[in-house]
Amino acid sequence: MACLNTLKLEIKTLEKIFTKNHERFRILNSSVDELTCRFVGKGGKLFDIHANITETYPSTPPVWFAESEETSVTNAVQILSNTNGRDNHVINQVEILLRELCRLHNVPLPPDLDNLTMSLQMPVGEMLVCNDYSNDVDSDQEEDAANESEQDSENDEDLPLEMDEGRNVSSKEDMDVEHLATLERFRQSHRQDHLKGSISGSIQATDRLMKELRDIWRSESFKKNMYSVEPVNDSLYEWNIRLMSVDPDSPLHHDLVVLKEKEGKEGILLNVTFKDTYPFEPPFVRVVHPVISGGYVLVGGAICMELLTKQGWSSAYTVEAVIMQIAATLVKGKARIQFGPTKVLTTQGQYSLARAQQSFKSLVQIHEKNGWFTPPKEDG
Repeated sequence: MACLNTLKLEIKTLEKIFTKNHERFRILNSSVDELTCRFVGKGGKLFDIHANITETYPSTPPVWFAESEETSVTNAVQILSNTNGRDNHVINQVEILLRELCRLHNVPLPPDLDNLTMSLQMPVGEMLVCNDYSNDVDSDQEEDAANESEQDSENDEDLPLEMDEGRNVSSKEDMDVEHLATLERFRQSHRQDHLKGSISGSIQATDRLMKELRDIWRSESFKKNMYSVEPVNDSLYEWNIRLMSVDPDSPLHHDLVVLKEKEGKEGILLNVTFKDTYPFEPPFVRVVHPVISGGYVLVGGAICMELLTKQGWSSAYTVEAVIMQIAATLVKGKARIQFGPTKVLTTQGQYSLARAQQSFKSLVQIHEKNGWFTPPKEDG
């Protein structure tokens, strides 16, 4: 309880100092799960930086990533992954980040930074230390911290997931119960693995994927049944995505209607797997069913898209954006569903994962040698 209230207090302090019109550093959106900041560099150039606050916070620092690939920004963000102790707290992380960004961009530190430093040195700073790693704070101090934080948070204990100004909503209001249960199951499993020291995947990838799932299940596109998402075998690192909506004027849309009428199957089933290095490396995406000709779909079901390669990928891309881009690429490539027998089908009537991986590997090698076309030419 004290840790949650402490985190809320830290975020409110950051919002108060770094407003949305601050000359150098702005807190654009904030919650106890994530933080979106904007650094204003020379000439007013803007750099958006995000932080995912993990389940193990503050024992581990937030996971930061920048939309920009500029070295001056990525280097500053990288420093934050090597902190420990009090420097894991989000308020300290922001101070470290801002100082490093100003140094690398050769711009003066904002005077407001002194206010942040002072807030860290005030008596309340002692209450900002969670007992996860500090034995200095006794239970009476923690109780005082909790009480004070509860007063400052204006009784927003029931709204822990969203704190954005003007739109405080709890997850229960914008997500189905079964999806909430799935996220909670993943959280508990991740927490137990962490306690046992047997974490599968990486903390960074796990927390980003949790955020992606939460955002997808809240999104309007998902609620409008444009696509569905289901983790495979209760794994956070493998999803089945069913693409059910494409351009209604496209031949592919007509084929999907026929597919449902003839076979009772709805949409295009995609299988997506994520590595421990996600979001810094792209997921592997393949078509599972139905068999498609055109649409830049390769033998085995791999998809010819630069976005899905290390060269074309950015850690700022969301899974939903990737889904929408795949839908657009299929239509642009004039994809058609093959209803008759085809040699690339396996005995189970599905594409082969091994063929998909091999054809995608060959594709990447070819394009690394000859370059990519944007959008790709008709021959893929």
